[in-house]
Amino acid sequence: MIRRPISGQYATVLSLIAIALLIAGYTWLSHRQHQRNPDDTTIPSWKQLAGGVRQAVEVNKRSGERWLVEDLKASGFRLACGLFSGIAAAVALGMFMGCYTPAEAFFHPPLALLAQSPPTAALAVFFVLAGTGDPMFVSMIGFGILPALAMSVFLAVKEFPEELQFKAYTLGASHLEVIWSVLFQHVLPKLLDAIRLCIGPAMVYLIAAEMVVGDVGFGYRIRLQSKLLNMSVVYPYLALLAGFGFFADWGLRWLRRTWCPWFEGHRG
Repeated sequence: MIRRPISGQYATVLSLIAIALLIAGYTWLSHRQHQRNPDDTTIPSWKQLAGGVRQAVEVNKRSGERWLVEDLKASGFRLACGLFSGIAAAVALGMFMGCYTPAEAFFHPPLALLAQSPPTAALAVFFVLAGTGDPMFVSMIGFGILPALAMSVFLAVKEFPEELQFKAYTLGASHLEVIWSVLFQHVLPKLLDAIRLCIGPAMVYLIAAEMVVGDVGFGYRIRLQSKLLNMSVVYPYLALLAGFGFFADWGLRWLRRTWCPWFEGHRG
């Protein structure tokens, strides 16, 4: 039978096997590449990767800075500001569209169009409108996730059963109470799921912009070290990005379980 549940222990064992196979596959590829060329840096050995990590975390003799610290501060600030601004605007706009039909008629067509436009293709537009400093990175992330996230919130509001809305009004709730205490609580778990799906694209927008005009940050460092074929630094940076995405996704799922236990029970 399809979709049959399995025990937590079995799921953990399968996950560990998958990770072990991934590590073993990389180790084999690196070993084979170094047999052909002992000085190869495109698929670094574990020893080379350890050297790359030290190079990233130790004080650089030329700049006097720790690459990883500076890049984390720059990229982390840009990503946090971009996500916050995009999520806040998307929630407000999506709720407004879902609650008021004139707003839906006005905003839906441009948002539906913008949701299909890749922000990375409009890099030049962001350069012109916001320059090449932090406001450009923040605006690119914010506007990049805004259309799709606002549409997700809007669709979640439209799915809300009208009979529950009428019951709230019958019990004496005001418009704001219905929107905040009823509609938003219905939208919240789906909003958290939509944010989970936005984390990856947001990082893509940031890295793409930093690769083009950044002078610090993950994208800048990856571009610079890739040109030098110093993949022992690039791969740990990619691993950090993947780790951030994984833990951000886990954190949002934890928030959904904590804030919306009724939704978890509804899903079964």
